[in-house]
Amino acid sequence: MEITSHIEYNVADSVGIITFNDPKGYNFITWKLIEEIGLIQDQISTDNELRAVILQSDGKHFSAGINFADLKLLDSTMVMRGLPANQRIFSRWQELNVPVIAAVNGLCFGIATELILGCDIRIASDDAQFSIQEVRFGLSPDHGGTTRLTHLVGTGQAKRMIMNCEQINSAEAKTIGLVETVVANNDLHDYAMKMARNMCNFPPAGLCFAKKGINLAAESSVASGLFFEQAQATYCCGTDDQKEAINAYIEKRKPVYKKK
Repeated sequence: MEITSHIEYNVADSVGIITFNDPKGYNFITWKLIEEIGLIQDQISTDNELRAVILQSDGKHFSAGINFADLKLLDSTMVMRGLPANQRIFSRWQELNVPVIAAVNGLCFGIATELILGCDIRIASDDAQFSIQEVRFGLSPDHGGTTRLTHLVGTGQAKRMIMNCEQINSAEAKTIGLVETVVANNDLHDYAMKMARNMCNFPPAGLCFAKKGINLAAESSVASGLFFEQAQATYCCGTDDQKEAINAYIEKRKPVYKKK
């Protein structure tokens, strides 16, 4: 399927960059756009040279959410048939072996907030605004909002945002744990790229297992998490990349990893 929506995907220095680029600046998320995000995820999952991914916008806003014109077209049959696939795409960020960073500026409303909840790290510009207002329109978040937001910020804050349709700024989003850090708008893309490139300097296996281990710890028992740590340590210790990381650090040079 050809990608035709207002989205582009490029790779620079082993970093995959997904950019919303609607010339009108609002980057409304349609079901077609979600499908095309899934196609980009397919490319990411098969690119063995990729080390990190950034999700961003090149306009005034990250995304104003769903277009009301599209919302009017939905009915129960369409939702029943299409929603499971959409949910899998929103969940897939966590299944990828590389870190996924969301760089959010301007408006990040509704389904757009749900989209970034599945990313590994969320960076907000100081002008960012977040809200999940489906309840206002007789709906409830259905792309992970009630689930992932609750995991991130806790039950009370999730209820406040979702049930009271509250809009919060980037400073408050950081305070409650919705985003990890806030930077000046002009610095947003450079900051995200600097973080991504820094992660590219680490052995791929260690980074991948760290991501999966943290995900497991958030959803399972301490015993399960510790057992996973034993398994990944057994795999990682003694690999060529692990030895290369140590040698490069001692020799003060840039490491060269071969995923071995």
